Parts: sequence; C-alpha cells; structure tokens
Amino acid sequence: MSNLEDILKSRRDTRHFTTDEVPDEVIQKALQAGHWAPSVGLTDATRYYIIKSDEVKTSIKKLFLDYNKKAEELTDNPEQKELYRSLKLEAIEEAPIGLIIGYDRSVLNQFTIGTIGSNEAVKFSSVCAAQNIWLSLTEQGYGMGWVSILNYYQFKKILDLPENIEPLGYFCIGKPATNYNNQPMLQQLHWKQKSEAPICAEITEIHQINISDFEVNSKNEIETKPDFNKLLQEKIDSKTKPVGSLGTLETLAFQIASVFETLNPKIAKPNIVVFAADHGIANHGVSDYPQDVTRQMVTNFLEGGAAINVFCKQNNIKLSIVDAGVNYDFPTNADLIDAKIAKGTQSFLHVPAMSETEVQLCFDKGKDIVQRIAKTGSNCIGFGEMGIGNTSTASVLMSLLTDYPIEECVGRGTGVENEKLILKQNILKKALENYSGQADLISQLSYFGGFEIIQMAGGMLAAFENKMLILVDGFICTTAFLIASRINPNIKQNAVFCHCSAEKAHFKLLEYLDVKPILNLDLRLGEGTGCAIAFPILKSAEAFLNEMASFESAGITRK
Repeated sequence: MSNLEDILKSRRDTRHFTTDEVPDEVIQKALQAGHWAPSVGLTDATRYYIIKSDEVKTSIKKLFLDYNKKAEELTDNPEQKELYRSLKLEAIEEAPIGLIIGYDRSVLNQFTIGTIGSNEAVKFSSVCAAQNIWLSLTEQGYGMGWVSILNYYQFKKILDLPENIEPLGYFCIGKPATNYNNQPMLQQLHWKQKSEAPICAEITEIHQINISDFEVNSKNEIETKPDFNKLLQEKIDSKTKPVGSLGTLETLAFQIASVFETLNPKIAKPNIVVFAADHGIANHGVSDYPQDVTRQMVTNFLEGGAAINVFCKQNNIKLSIVDAGVNYDFPTNADLIDAKIAKGTQSFLHVPAMSETEVQLCFDKGKDIVQRIAKTGSNCIGFGEMGIGNTSTASVLMSLLTDYPIEECVGRGTGVENEKLILKQNILKKALENYSGQADLISQLSYFGGFEIIQMAGGMLAAFENKMLILVDGFICTTAFLIASRINPNIKQNAVFCHCSAEKAHFKLLEYLDVKPILNLDLRLGEGTGCAIAFPILKSAEAFLNEMASFESAGITRK
C-alpha cells in the first residue's frame, strides 16, 4: 500500500488480530515514524515501552475489564448498555505486541519553547507520534488498537512506570483479523455513524471578553441588628457561668448565631474544600520540593492518605478537592472538582502569572463551587490549599496589598533554610522590582496571583453571600481572605481564623486584618488542616449556646 489517501482511509482502530508474529523490523520502522512526528520545542518527550509477556498482557486485560464494568454503568439506556456489553476487547491478549506510548512530564521542568501557552503541547506531540506509528503499521499491512479504558494510576503501578511518565494508553499491534468492511468497527456494529465529511466552520469576527469591574468598598459597615444582638448576648450571659468565663467560646457562639441569624444555631454539613494549583515561580528554586509534589499530594488526598483526610474523617467533615490548575491531567473518574484554569501559572519573575480573563475565571469558578456546596444544605465551609510555590505567591500579594516590605512577608514555606530562604527573598524582591503594571487589584492579581488563591477568594465571597460560616486556614488562605476582603470588607463578620501558623508572615497578616486566631499550634502544613483541627471548638461553642442551662432554668441565683 503506497497511496497516502488509501493509507489514511484504511487506518482502523484494530480490535481483533491473527496469531501471526510481528517482525522486529516492522516495529522498528513504525517507532522511527513515531520519532519523526512533530515534537514541541524539540523536547523529544515521547517514550515507548514494548510488551510481549503473556503475564503482563493478562494483568492489563484484568485492569481493562474492571474499569470497563464501571464504564458500562455510565449509560442508563438499556439498548446502549447491551450494545456496549457486546463490544469485547480480546485484542489485549490476542495481539502479539503491546505498546505503551507516553510522554515524559519532567521535560517541563526546564524552559521549553512551545509550552508557554499550554503544557499540554508535550502530550499533543506524543499523540502525533501515535498517529505516525498507526499509519506506518497500516502501510506495512499491520494494525494497531488503542485501549484507553483503564485506571491509569493502577496501570502505572503494576507496570512500575516512572512517576514522570504519563501514558496515552495501551496499544495492541498485530495483523488485523478483519478489515471491518473497510469502516470503523463501532460504525459497523451500529454504535455510532462517523460523519461523511469534516466539520469545519469559518470564524470571521472577534468577540470581546467582558471582565467584571471589582468595586472595592472603602466602607467597612456591617449591618447591625440591635434587637437580635441584645437577645443573643442575654442568652450567652444567662448561662450558668460567670459572664465572659468561656472566653473565646462566647465570642464564637455570638458569631455563629449572628451569621446564621438565629438564637439556636446549628452547623450543618460542614465541608472543607482544598484548592490545588501549580505556580511558575516554583521553577526558580523557591521551594524545597519539586513542582510535581502538587500532583502527588492531590493523588494522596483522593486516596485518603493525607492529614486533612484524617482530621476530616475524625470530625465528620466532608472533604472536597479542587483542581484549580495542577500541571497534570487527572483521570476523569477521580473524585475531584475540575476547575482547572491552566496547567499552572507562568513565572511572575519575568511575565504575568495569568491574564485578566483568567483572574475573572478564577473568581467565577470559586464562587460556583461554593454555590453548589451551599445548595447541599452546608452552612459551614473551610478553605485549604495545596500548591508548591504558593507561599511565594502569597508573600508577594501580601506585600503588594499591605505595603509591608517583602522581607517581612517571606517565610520558610515548605521548610527552606538559610541560603535558600535568602534566595527566595531575593527572587521575590526582584519580581516586585520588575513589576511596572497598574496598582489596581485586578492588575496585581493577574501578574502575581495563583489560581487556587483567587478561586478561594471567590469562594469566600460566595460563602458570605450564602450566609455561611467561613473557616480560614493558614497563611495562603488568609492571603486569599485579604483579597476577598478588598472586594467586600463585610466578609470579615463570617470569617473564623482557625490558627496562627508557624509561617512568620501569617502573624503579621492576622495583625493587619485585626483578627484573633483560635489556635496557635505551630502548624505550617496547609491543606485546611487548621480548619479541621479547630472545628471541635466551634462545635463546643454551638453546644454551650444551645444546650447549657440558664440561671433561670436551673434555678440558680445570678450574681
């Protein structure tokens, strides 16, 4: 077969193979064709793994069958479900050769031409390689089938693939057992018809994207309810205790009742939301951990192995994980809220971290997430975060918004020491010196912001609008609150600052906001752990207000 058009038309996703062996020279020629595929920025990131072992093929087949069962349940249409069951995939064990095509994510640790707009360009290069291999095999009289219905996490584990290698899928190679009447198999089995011609439309005009103008309130006026406040204070003071003797618990009880606008407040369906994203500034050595730890920790959250999982389970708090902009493609079946803006921000040392449109998207997505949680009946939401490099982002934003020198806003983050701490300070100082943008909030956020930080700020604003109790974790979350409070200062009445972290700038930021944290346990983990640990104290405040006897009901003489 030599006519290019014939090769393209006959390229099929092969599902059944003969037992004929595939000569090594056929595989080598196909892989060379893959190697000739476009490679963004000449990263040469595509990797190949050959599988001939029957034992390995059987293990992959089992993975497929397990996941295929879950896929079958995704349709409620009985006829479609029955047809889906008929689509057997014997090719994994039938095909003489198994091939894994993947890409090396670690190439993104260095500056790469072509990945500035989208890190996914590296993956797209590998897809081009897969297509070249397909066409080469077709031209040589062989076929290939793409198996994507897999749990990729387990797939990587059983094959012991390196952490930095991301597979596109498992590919079966051999002699096709049928030509499927020269049409796609799914079309032959009446699953779906492929359109006769490509779908193409011409774009003839530009549409303007409207960015909301955030009006920063200069007034910090909170609506007062004198009659309600008086009744509430009387209820607190009438409990069988000296006035004020429960200290912070009395303050919290007053705040909880005020937020919920009832003398008998009940915290319902508490939810801690952890927003995760990557930061371009992390590529400059400001953290002790590589950027990929963000992705690893999100996986840990999803598997229930992190500190926040333990504390939420202990206190019966629902945990929600948000991908706000992690430099990774998580499986679509992961128990994850997908709010990805991009695969990490750009490095604000040289260029804006994001566009103003992306800032708006962050606010919108953060608000939408919290709105949906509020609709479940939740009236208490905690905010947590995960993102290597985000203390640097928070430090710069704190310095800009408070006018504190950057040196007073920089801490150890994940634990950087001595020389590395000085390096971190110098890099952030240089980034601020390089900034020549406007002094308005949107301009500053677009240049120095983080996806998860701005989404948290948007979420906090939505929580206030929904009369929810807002639990603020550590330094990064408090920086998000600082942003939210610039847009609506009244948000402060709903906010509970759960702890003062070991990050030195956190104390100064709490002081700047004129707020008092509940705990001081030298925490610096993030993840919303401070919210989960402080939660029982909120429940104690609720309990004493609702259940503790009054002097009158107990028949005890007041002072």
